[in-house]
Amino acid sequence: MSLHIHLDLVGGIAGDMFIAALADAHPDLVDGLLRALTALGPPSSVTYALKVCDDGILSGTRFTTAEPQDQSAHIHFPVLCERIRASKLSPPVASRAIDIFTLLGEAESRVHGVSLDKVDFHEVGAWDSVIDVVGAAYFIETLDASWSCGTVPQGGGFVGTAHGALPVPVPAVTALLDGFEFIDDGIEGERVTPTGAAILRHLITKLETKTERRQLLTSGIGFGTRKLTGKSNVLRALVFNISASHEGTDEVGVIEFEIDDQTAEDLAHALELLRVMSGVVDVVQWPVLGKKGRLGIHIQVLVAPKHLQDVVDACLSETTTIGLRWRFEARQFLTRETVTVDGANGPVRVKLVELPSGGSSAKAENDDLAGITGGHEARRAVRYQAEEKARGRKK
Repeated sequence: MSLHIHLDLVGGIAGDMFIAALADAHPDLVDGLLRALTALGPPSSVTYALKVCDDGILSGTRFTTAEPQDQSAHIHFPVLCERIRASKLSPPVASRAIDIFTLLGEAESRVHGVSLDKVDFHEVGAWDSVIDVVGAAYFIETLDASWSCGTVPQGGGFVGTAHGALPVPVPAVTALLDGFEFIDDGIEGERVTPTGAAILRHLITKLETKTERRQLLTSGIGFGTRKLTGKSNVLRALVFNISASHEGTDEVGVIEFEIDDQTAEDLAHALELLRVMSGVVDVVQWPVLGKKGRLGIHIQVLVAPKHLQDVVDACLSETTTIGLRWRFEARQFLTRETVTVDGANGPVRVKLVELPSGGSSAKAENDDLAGITGGHEARRAVRYQAEEKARGRKK
């Protein structure tokens, strides 16, 4: 089973919300979480707990940490990393936690113009943030999933920090989430904390359109501490199973558009250029009757999903269309192979296709029959002989 987890940032994301959402989705992993936090070795004065939460709209889980005020002092990045390494955490979890803090440290380094080893963590150096990052690292390492997220709520206003009042999103968050899609839902306040942003960046290095079919296994709701106007301040985790595709099935991108103002010669050249592009499965065309009774050509291109954008760009560059449509569709195809047999006038390639019934079909490559003399009957005889030879080789 292959897991994929989608993070729905309803209220936003913070480290405690991430832990709460995953604990809510996977209560079977809570004991392991608590063991990992014990292995981290926080002082006895630092406490943490998972609690059931209900805001009258949604119910889920909240993760809270409490520590004495005087233990929230700043800490240098190298010292923090050494604290994690020296703990009793499993090496994979410790390494992942340090990776998340490194992303955060690099963001702070860019924002404040200092080298990474000189970065001084203030709010995120407190034990609650360290616990949040280690807890997140535990879930990420244990679940071994692929990850995606929805649009990031922008928030607004200012938040008080050790550096003074900073605009929301704070600079560290904008540095970490460069390239992510944001949305302004009209609700101000800090919606994404630096720790939450570092977790997102650690999980999602490249934003992609996911095209796999997914089976929803479970979901979890993680509450934040703030109250939002008009909506729950939650992070929702949707846990999916991405089943292995049945043999002979996959997804294909379908691009379609119409042409009524490009010469036949130039369009033919353009379509040949599309046919030889990486990922293109097929290019077909058929006549259509367009607006004002104009005769036109409908173009359909099949392409592997990961190459779709490149082929879309080529369609817009090589043809005169000023707009097109695309979608993903499931397809099923028969297993096939090409074998070469000796023909009357030389080698002939034959495509063998396995049929659902268990039998097979054979089709000789027409280009290899082009040099046969004697007309249609001669070519038919060579084709039949080649296809029978190919079937015999398959048995």
